[in-house]
Amino acid sequence: MFRMPKQKTNKSAKKRFKLSAGGKLMYKKGGTSHINTHMSSKRKRRLRSPNGEVSEHHKERCLAMFPYKKYIR
Repeated sequence: MFRMPKQKTNKSAKKRFKLSAGGKLMYKKGGTSHINTHMSSKRKRRLRSPNGEVSEHHKERCLAMFPYKKYIR
């Protein structure tokens, strides 16, 4: 008997995006990993707390990388 192959989640997208409880697709802002000594405390603090939200323009394309989260659309 032939079985259909499983759909796979894009692993790079899995590491970069997360879905909030309200259904928003969130991402962590870049530039916070290393070489932060030249940044002011204010700049580092702003990069740390608020995550970005994927715009509506890109949301459909990003959600295509999560085949089992189609119900969010």
